[in-house]
Amino acid sequence: MRHPVVEDDLRRIAGAPLPWSAFAGKTVLVSGAAGFLPAYMVETLLFLNETHLQKGPVKIIGLVRNQEGAQKRFAHYDGRPDLVLKEHDVCQPFQSDEQIHFIIHAASHASPLHYRRDPVGTLGPNVLGTHHLLSLANAYHAERFLFFSSGDVYGHVSSAQIPTKETEYGPLDPLDVRSCYGESKRMGENMCVSWHHQHGIPVTIVRPSHTYGPGMRLDDGRVFADFVADVSAGRDIVMKSDGSARRTFCYLADAVEAFFTVLLQGKPGEAYNVSNEACERSILQLAEILASLFPEKGIRVIEQERTDADPYMPSPFPRTCLDTTKIRSLGWKPTTSVEEGFRRTILSFP
Repeated sequence: MRHPVVEDDLRRIAGAPLPWSAFAGKTVLVSGAAGFLPAYMVETLLFLNETHLQKGPVKIIGLVRNQEGAQKRFAHYDGRPDLVLKEHDVCQPFQSDEQIHFIIHAASHASPLHYRRDPVGTLGPNVLGTHHLLSLANAYHAERFLFFSSGDVYGHVSSAQIPTKETEYGPLDPLDVRSCYGESKRMGENMCVSWHHQHGIPVTIVRPSHTYGPGMRLDDGRVFADFVADVSAGRDIVMKSDGSARRTFCYLADAVEAFFTVLLQGKPGEAYNVSNEACERSILQLAEILASLFPEKGIRVIEQERTDADPYMPSPFPRTCLDTTKIRSLGWKPTTSVEEGFRRTILSFP
């Protein structure tokens, strides 16, 4: 049984006015399928088979790093013929015996914890994996290819460039190991547009902002995940900075609807920001909001000095906010407030 919060999210996503019939009878390859963002896309496609595509169901091939972990993530779909999970390293070529119609390339480390621990493993899927999957799309004449990029591609933008449009960029230091993520996402994007230019692959790109929701890992090192873990466990929220950095927070169901909007209706060769400007908050404000959501728990916000032993690599960007004018022109808009989204997220955890 799906959690009621997840069921409600999937019903809402599937109710979006998108051409879902494009998936009927098709095969969708999803790399990183058990990851936080793509897993909800997989669940949405499975939900569409239950509600929209019964006469011509879509088949999902999910490429995963760890078969056991992926089976646990999709345990309540065990035995369904419309979901096939394959353990595969996207840094190696992938062979398919059947036609691939859509490719969603979302395999990538996305937590700053990995940027220090495993920079090589962070950049590999964004470059080598992108090469192999674009080559696969070319071989099978795929109808659409969606690349998951990041707002990190913008680098150090000036205050005049915030909110940041898809055409505005600042520098990234290639000698800073943390740039392994932003630089490799930049290269992945350029590979996508190069394959589009030279081979005509209908590639679209999404650049998500901070996204949260059911299924997020509570140990991935990002502060909002730490906050959710604290509230879920009834612990006080411990701040490791002054909390002045400002971020936009987009609820998962809003973001997934945006991803499908770009996949199905985005202009090939283009990138689209996925964010919720109305949900920009400082980290301290976010902590205070989460602490107040369940007053019966008596959660406080406590400041604690950060030490060098902390493995988290803090972001060098004091403020990030992505302009979503471009994707809104496709008919998408986010509707979930910070308070509602984080309440739903916390309720989704046992």
